[in-house]
Amino acid sequence: MPKKKVGIIFGGKSAEHEVSLQSAKNIVDAIDQDKYDVVLIGIDKQGKWHINDKSSYLINAENPKLIQLNKSNESVAVVPGETEHQLVKAADAEMLDQLDAVFPIVHGTLGEDGSLQGMMRIANLPFVGTSVLGSAICMDKDIAKRLLKGAGINVAKGLAYPRAKRDQIDFSTAKEELGVPMFVKPANQGSSVGVSKVSTEMEFDNAIDQAFQYDQKVVIEETLKGREIECAVLGNDDPKASVPGEILPQTEFYSYESKYIDENGAILEMPADLTDEEVEKVQQTAVDAFKTLECEGLARVDFFLTEDGEVYVNEVNSLPGFTRISMYPKLWELSGVSYPELIDRLIELAIQRHQQNSTLKSAVWDEE
Repeated sequence: MPKKKVGIIFGGKSAEHEVSLQSAKNIVDAIDQDKYDVVLIGIDKQGKWHINDKSSYLINAENPKLIQLNKSNESVAVVPGETEHQLVKAADAEMLDQLDAVFPIVHGTLGEDGSLQGMMRIANLPFVGTSVLGSAICMDKDIAKRLLKGAGINVAKGLAYPRAKRDQIDFSTAKEELGVPMFVKPANQGSSVGVSKVSTEMEFDNAIDQAFQYDQKVVIEETLKGREIECAVLGNDDPKASVPGEILPQTEFYSYESKYIDENGAILEMPADLTDEEVEKVQQTAVDAFKTLECEGLARVDFFLTEDGEVYVNEVNSLPGFTRISMYPKLWELSGVSYPELIDRLIELAIQRHQQNSTLKSAVWDEE
């Protein structure tokens, strides 16, 4: 069989740019070179798309603190409405080879919030992961938790304020409602970016200011005391859950640094030391949350498991990290799915969904 041509889009304008570079490197290193030809498309911090060579697409590739995109001299443009050759070189409009699928590993804003997914839908490109609606829902912590709560899934108590209601945010009110310490977060950020754990009014006010630097809406949540459990989900219509793992943070909380830079920032216990009943509850809740939030392809569901055995969903990440210390691929490897096989399945799921969508009628004149 001829090789499939897979585009890997990485980088981006978000605060998680460097995480995306690490994820891309791991995917490139793990993908089956006998089955796939890889096309690397790096997005710099200004939002420009670059065609990159596999031998030189990263600078300081082995150092998470110094890793950078190596910008190329060839930028890329997208041509909407085409059924093939949707990507062209910006300088001379030379068409690039047709892609069989895209693996968009752009974390954070404009990467996993539905923006990039919408562009790929318009460009008629099959892509790995959740589509527009589910991506947007998962990215917004406020909306996601409203839907989860409505589906009967436990979530932390919280308050949400758009920037227009900034003057209504009050420490005393939040403290009375949620207790201290509490967490202040940008509603639309991942990887603990802009997140603060606060106990005093001064900390609270500073945290609100910081959160509004990253988003137009902030979420304030109670602190749940419990074990931090994570579960990976894979599939489209019939998703399956991995064995759960446990995060044992070695810092105040599971911060951005702990997740992606400091390999000693957290201990990953895999599998988590849970009873059979607890494993079943976590896995079932992970699948339920995946379906509730309209996820497709993949997601990582993060939980708190309290002393009384209750499971609370903390976050559903529709495009989890693929760095060398990321839980998603590690949990599937522990569940019997190797890294190359995991990439295979994700690409197959992307193509399968695209083929299903291609059978849908888009307008009344399709019948003529």
